[in-house]
Amino acid sequence: MSLALDPSMADALAAVSVTPDDVVECVPLTGGTYNAVTRVVLRDGRRWVVKLPPPGNSGTTLTYEHNLLYGESVYYRAATEVSGVPVPHVVHTGLGPEPPLVSSLIMAECPGTPWHETDERLAPDNRAGLREELGYLVARLHTVTGPGFGYPSRPFEFPASSWRRAFTDMTDAVLDDAERYGARLPRPVATVRTVLASAADVLDDVTRPALVHFDLWQGNLLLDGPPGERTIGGIIDGERMFWGDPVAEFVSLALFGDIERDEAFLTGCAAAGGAVEFTDSARLRLDLYRCYLYLIMLVETVPRRYSREQRAWTWTHAGRALVAALDAVGSAVSGRA
Repeated sequence: MSLALDPSMADALAAVSVTPDDVVECVPLTGGTYNAVTRVVLRDGRRWVVKLPPPGNSGTTLTYEHNLLYGESVYYRAATEVSGVPVPHVVHTGLGPEPPLVSSLIMAECPGTPWHETDERLAPDNRAGLREELGYLVARLHTVTGPGFGYPSRPFEFPASSWRRAFTDMTDAVLDDAERYGARLPRPVATVRTVLASAADVLDDVTRPALVHFDLWQGNLLLDGPPGERTIGGIIDGERMFWGDPVAEFVSLALFGDIERDEAFLTGCAAAGGAVEFTDSARLRLDLYRCYLYLIMLVETVPRRYSREQRAWTWTHAGRALVAALDAVGSAVSGRA
């Protein structure tokens, strides 16, 4: 007996000559906040993850979320330039009516369980070893250089003329989204624009467009192996990638925290030749990127229709963190005057 598949899923699989009769399991996966994610197991033993974009919802997304699946396919293919990095193998990218608009993304499933679901059972030594391994992998991924700065698809200009231009467009877009959705921010949009613009010149210190995931929280890191001996089995959900400053990666890697305190992670970076110097420029840029991510977190509560509890949590954590980052940017700019 064949499984009954959603028409969109059936179409995605038909593009790689897979019929409902070939499928023995088709299970939605939780944890994603935008695209629909499904595990598909075939009769021949192949295990895939299939991503489909949400149906016609251009009026309920953030600007940067346009064509996220294309960015994810770019990320995984670019990451294959680095041997030994556990990212999904792209099986097929379905193109929409306006390439490079992506209608589906099929990937081989990576082994493991999301880190945040196993963290309580990690011994301190194993946790430190994993952070060191992660630092090593991230530093290697950052050696990949892109064709230019910014998000790789419309509505953003790609490649942008500079990292300053790309990042300015990115922050302008999320602030426009804040106004469009009437999102609650701890500072007026005009004030945020002024603070970010006051430090924009520091972005000119970035001259190489590195591969940046920008969503490396524990839910997007799969751990594999027995307790006490876990290793990183997969770096997934690269849909929010861009080409830019590798320092931006540290925001999600130490969400609401300080990456400079993560000795194990930084040791791993250094082992891969990616030793980080926390200069005044790097710290100021890091605060700019914190502002950007916390703005995204606050604005997306509206189109995602967060519950009252989710909104309260986001306001408490991301709102407070955004104020701290804006104040840090303002203080650094004043100190340079």
